[in-house]
Amino acid sequence: MLELMVQQTSKPPIHAYVCLLNGCSRRKALAEGKRVHALIVQSVLDSNIVLANTLVRMYSKCGSVLHAHKVFSNMPQHDVYSWTAIISAYADSGEVEEAINLFQQMQETGLAPDKVLFIVVLKACARLAALEQGRQLHSDIIKRGFQSDVIVGSTLVNMYAKCGCTEDARELFDNMSERDVVSWTAMIAGYAQNGLGKEALALYEQMKQEGMQPNNFTFVLLLKACASLGALEQGRQLHSDIIKRGFLSEVVVRNTLVDMYAKCGCTEDARELFDNMSERDVVSWNAMIAGYAQNGLGEEALALYEQMKQEGMQSNNVTVVLLLKACASLAALEQGRELHSEIIKRGFLSEVVVRNTLVDMYAKCGCTEDARELFDDMSERNVVSWTAMIAGYAQNGLGKEALALFEQMQREGTKPDEVTYVGVLSACAHSGLVDQGRHVFDSMCKNHVVTPTREHYACMVDLLGRAGCLDDAELFINKMPIQPDNVVWMTLLGAARNHGHAEIGRRAFDCVVKLEPKNAAPYVLLSNIYAAAGRKDELAKIRNEMKEAGVKKMSGCSWIEVDNQLHAFVVGDATHPQSKEIQAELDRLVGLMKMAGYKPNLSFVLDDVEDEEKENALCGHSEKQAIAFGLINTPFGTPIRIKKNLRVCGDCHNATKIISKIVGRDISVMDANRNHHFKDGFCSCGDYW
Repeated sequence: MLELMVQQTSKPPIHAYVCLLNGCSRRKALAEGKRVHALIVQSVLDSNIVLANTLVRMYSKCGSVLHAHKVFSNMPQHDVYSWTAIISAYADSGEVEEAINLFQQMQETGLAPDKVLFIVVLKACARLAALEQGRQLHSDIIKRGFQSDVIVGSTLVNMYAKCGCTEDARELFDNMSERDVVSWTAMIAGYAQNGLGKEALALYEQMKQEGMQPNNFTFVLLLKACASLGALEQGRQLHSDIIKRGFLSEVVVRNTLVDMYAKCGCTEDARELFDNMSERDVVSWNAMIAGYAQNGLGEEALALYEQMKQEGMQSNNVTVVLLLKACASLAALEQGRELHSEIIKRGFLSEVVVRNTLVDMYAKCGCTEDARELFDDMSERNVVSWTAMIAGYAQNGLGKEALALFEQMQREGTKPDEVTYVGVLSACAHSGLVDQGRHVFDSMCKNHVVTPTREHYACMVDLLGRAGCLDDAELFINKMPIQPDNVVWMTLLGAARNHGHAEIGRRAFDCVVKLEPKNAAPYVLLSNIYAAAGRKDELAKIRNEMKEAGVKKMSGCSWIEVDNQLHAFVVGDATHPQSKEIQAELDRLVGLMKMAGYKPNLSFVLDDVEDEEKENALCGHSEKQAIAFGLINTPFGTPIRIKKNLRVCGDCHNATKIISKIVGRDISVMDANRNHHFKDGFCSCGDYW
């Protein structure tokens, strides 16, 4: 057919070939493009510079850089269009270093670049964050008088912003004699991509004042800025502007709106938008699944995935990563295993990010052996791989294993990052490895490997506090070179609760309340300290302070997975369909536990009620309900896995140890701090938690 078209065309052969090649470029029809190339060679027209340039461009658009370079290399001469075509080929394929090298080679031939080529190379510099080359290009652009061109100016703004130089980008932007929507969007993108969301939103206001109409990409960037800032009201205003300007029908805009509402904590608004979308792609589903997962709604994320499959939408690697994180957050091991099987079938297992998330999921579900087997089988590992496994050991209280893996990581030449050090320090803290933890922290600081963040300092406070070195922990905080945040003080307060140190606890409490006046957790911890010490006056006072502050304790919630279905229990809740059977099982267990020496720790009940009511309240704790449900709904001898949103209380920890012995079951409780594995009356944490 191609041969016939060439024979029958009334146009000169060169023009016919150019038209055919351009058609192949538009359709990315590589095979047809090669056939046209063969006809050109047969016609002895391959030395024609116009045809050769078009061939380079065709191969570039069809993704075959090697063929493009071969044509370019065989050309007897090159003009600026030839160089632009081959440089674009490398830049578009992601080989930006080669694109910049070719540009330098072109200049050595004495050819002068035009503004189109400058734009191509500036974009390559932006992708590579090659600031020095970009500055040199800027200088050349000024010499050749192209800076006043609005497209060149916008591309320069983009280059500086992508290289992190937002001040240079803004100076250029402000001095542009002419600005279009691309210029404004480039500057807004620069702010948004460099974490300067407030500046991006302020520039949008200026944009509106100057009468410039935004496009859909402008709105996508601004919505992402709102999401990063949690700026809900500004996000709602943007939503209104989007409707007024008619962009709501565009899938990419609606997807970003869903993401913005979810990241601002408004999952109901996000879901309403999602449900009303006339067209949804995999990004739409991922945005909503991510919204649920990021807001602690793992059950909803997994349920939405089931709907996604029912509607015939094919998931991608991003989907499975999000779902594995949801499984990890709920300790939904069986659903995690099913996802693992699907990942193998879909061919995603070779992707490092997927394997890393699988390692993390198994470790967070308490299956460190499965996690380690996956880790050891990885043909390619990055710092995230090592960190996931180290953090998994830390969460399960396997400090020695975490340290051994950390040493292996360094021997094999992978440089730990700040997250790795958090995992190692946390492992030391959970395992009582005080000297080792001190050594790791000192080494990190002295060798300037990582600049300590508040999270590293919090790990050190945790390390010292758990070990009972409360004075050292408080002194450590007071000597911190950066201002301690609420996490650091809460860590000290938790340690004070564990060791019954009321004075240090009160000082830590005062610091937390100043930083987070509406946080109920410090009131609960200090109340536990006073209740355990029998200091009734202080206990009454702190209860009054809590009421006056208008804060309420977060309800404890626990999940258990039975037959691939998640069941949630809230403290004191009796709405579960099997609540009567669960209560009967709890009554039976309490009787057996008391015969085994169990004495309820009433200090974990804050309400000022009689002891009998306090015992009933303890019995209704969510993890006890979940354990009772597991016992009556799973075969004898099978392990029970519970996930809890808060730290397991001391009474439930002691009760679960006894239950594991009297019923002969292994029980795992994954709380907000770590994983506890109960067996034969003992916990893997060794009561060091």
